[in-house]
Amino acid sequence: MDKEWTKLARESKEYQNGVDFFLDYAYTKGKPCGKEISCPCAECYNTNWFTRKVVRNHLIALGFQKGYDFWVRHGEEIRKPNDLNDDHVNDEEDQIDELLFERFRDIIQEECEFNEGLNEYAKKFYNLVEEAKQELYPGCKNFSKLSFTIRLHLLKCLYGWSNESFNALLELLKEDMPSLNIPDTFNKTKGMIKDLGLDYKKIDACPNDCMIYWKNYENETCCHVCGAPRWKEIAEGNHQVGINHESYKVSAKILRHFPLIPRLQRLFMCSKTASSLTWHEEERSKDGKLRHPADEEAWKEFDKRHLDFALDSRNIRLGLSSDGFNPFRTMNVSHSTWPVLLVPYNFPPWCCMKAEYSMLSLLIPGPQSPGNNIDVYLQPLIEELKVLWDLGVETYDASLKQTFQMRASLLWTISDFPGKQARENSQDKRKCIHQRIPLEDTTR
Repeated sequence: MDKEWTKLARESKEYQNGVDFFLDYAYTKGKPCGKEISCPCAECYNTNWFTRKVVRNHLIALGFQKGYDFWVRHGEEIRKPNDLNDDHVNDEEDQIDELLFERFRDIIQEECEFNEGLNEYAKKFYNLVEEAKQELYPGCKNFSKLSFTIRLHLLKCLYGWSNESFNALLELLKEDMPSLNIPDTFNKTKGMIKDLGLDYKKIDACPNDCMIYWKNYENETCCHVCGAPRWKEIAEGNHQVGINHESYKVSAKILRHFPLIPRLQRLFMCSKTASSLTWHEEERSKDGKLRHPADEEAWKEFDKRHLDFALDSRNIRLGLSSDGFNPFRTMNVSHSTWPVLLVPYNFPPWCCMKAEYSMLSLLIPGPQSPGNNIDVYLQPLIEELKVLWDLGVETYDASLKQTFQMRASLLWTISDFPGKQARENSQDKRKCIHQRIPLEDTTR
């Protein structure tokens, strides 16, 4: 649709007619909540809901929010360029657009020019909006600069490319295709991903697993339990550099925390994924057979005890699992790193255990297993789970085009996946065959 009128003077007749057209469209194509719709003015930023008259006054007085070029929250569907006659929604573009608006939904637009007088948080948003509009190369319709950069970074993570190899690839692409609009270095790519809220947090930890330097202990320099120093001693030449030397501070141990709340919110940003999260209630066959975790007695009993939580089927039920592994792909090195994974069981059974829906929440470093001290490392995750249970977080549902208070609960913990036990049993059998040991002796 032609939206050039949004850039005209707000007192002009063309602009006011355009506002009336927008309101007619929103009430016809969108999903108003009664007589109210979300207000896309430069002050409300789609976070407040008002009647038609109030929204019209806001848009004429303040104008539209910058970057809201697709009226995804008022009924407009973003389609693929080659599928204009199809009803299929381009979920990839929809996801990028919703990701931007959900990530920066609380920004209050100021009456000023772009990047002038805005706070740093707002500048990040408008930079990303501009990059989402830029073509990857002249005439490209499938990717924007932002979406291609995200896809490229995803490939790096999936296949373990080094930073140097990623830089070399960027240089090759720029050299062969100078018109390609992509970042020059990995650091610029990483900065873009960080602005999107897709990064992780580093939390220093005691090398003996006694504590993490978090919250009240964030500025401590040694463990308050065992007294171990927070920083490593760095050797330079033939002498040791002090552990408190400002330019040589290297943490003895680092916990990596991948925030859970924004990742759960992002599940609802794609309309197809958001609708799948209610499959267990709306599409599951309820014939008394065990087909899904929702058929289990634990799920049913939980719903009976917490009726307020069960009222909204979009609330997330989680399972937690953790196990150690050697990241160095060699049995000569004894090393145990412990990832903490969360699985949302709202999905259909064929999606629950897929890698793309398993969420890495914590990465506990080695070289030894944390053992019973794993509780020390679970503190950031536990705090998030408390917020999700007690208060919930405001989340935009792209499938219903409405905001709701999302809550989550941890229903199960998985001590070990069956694959490991099967692998150990197979190893025991091979050992018995080789050493002629009775199999029953190995099971004591």
